[in-house]
Amino acid sequence: MEYRQLGRSGLRVSVLTMGTMTFGGKGNFAAVGATDVAEARRQVDRCLDAGVNLIDTADVYSEGLSEEIVGEVLEGRRDDVLVATKVRMPMGPGPNDAGLSRHHVVAGCEASLRRLRTDHIDLYQVHEWDGRTPLEETLEALDLLVRQGKVRYVGASNYAGWQLMKALGTADRTGTPRFVSQQIYYSLQARDAEYELIPAAVDQGLGVLVWSPLAGGLLSGKYRRGQQPPAGSRQLTDWNEPPVHDQERLYDTVEVLVSIGQERGVSAARVALAYLLGKPAITSLVIGARTDEQLADNLAAAGLKLSDEERARLDAASAPPLLYPYWHQAKTARDRLSPADLTLLGPHL
Repeated sequence: MEYRQLGRSGLRVSVLTMGTMTFGGKGNFAAVGATDVAEARRQVDRCLDAGVNLIDTADVYSEGLSEEIVGEVLEGRRDDVLVATKVRMPMGPGPNDAGLSRHHVVAGCEASLRRLRTDHIDLYQVHEWDGRTPLEETLEALDLLVRQGKVRYVGASNYAGWQLMKALGTADRTGTPRFVSQQIYYSLQARDAEYELIPAAVDQGLGVLVWSPLAGGLLSGKYRRGQQPPAGSRQLTDWNEPPVHDQERLYDTVEVLVSIGQERGVSAARVALAYLLGKPAITSLVIGARTDEQLADNLAAAGLKLSDEERARLDAASAPPLLYPYWHQAKTARDRLSPADLTLLGPHL
């Protein structure tokens, strides 16, 4: 297992993170998975044996049940692993049971600590943007939790580029904790993050954790042009996370994944994960699985290195178009581009 620095922090994390959205199966999350305590223990054991040192969860996953399962499974070995969780989503019916107010951030952290059976959270992430709460208030609440020793590092998730930069600027101005990482959706199915979020990570020294790197299974090889997906598959039905805006391009990308996988004797999923691990700024991919076989295959991606030719084939099949102002910058600003700029524009010069 390879370990990478989490942004500019001193923390080193494994290139694969164990995701736990499948733990519990309560409420709307039953559509994702219903991993019980016994199965969760087996999966955690397998991940720790493979060298994974970060487990990611969220208070909203199965209405807190995912955190409870993580806490139970880690009983007696909490110090062997880093734990990340999140706050922002609704956790009750009240008007203050959601958002990033000081009230909800502090109460959310304390509730997560109880469910996780721990005295600290290694990486506490704001789960989504809150445009109604001043960033100063949110960051001051996170600062309080850090100073109390309840939180070690803070991160963001699902922010737009301007929101992320505003938060970092506000933290610098107020002397409150700076996000060390962002957790984002990024995959061969949708490389939108390359427009702003990846360049921002390079420029600002942020770690990048990727959720759903297999696009909710769309890149597993199960979804092929002209073929019926397996029974029980949720993708390309009424389930729309992530949304598919260009189904033909998705099928083209999967064909390349399957082809490379066959040439290498590995799964399409393993190829898709290895592709992301070679992209700029990526720290770790959050993987989750419904079965032991899927988990074992995903873990093996840490040891797969793609050739330049294989990466070029995947790039060609999945590349997003250059939007404005990027196509203009590629034409007229190529003489003064930074490393952050080149993460997007480099292949077009």
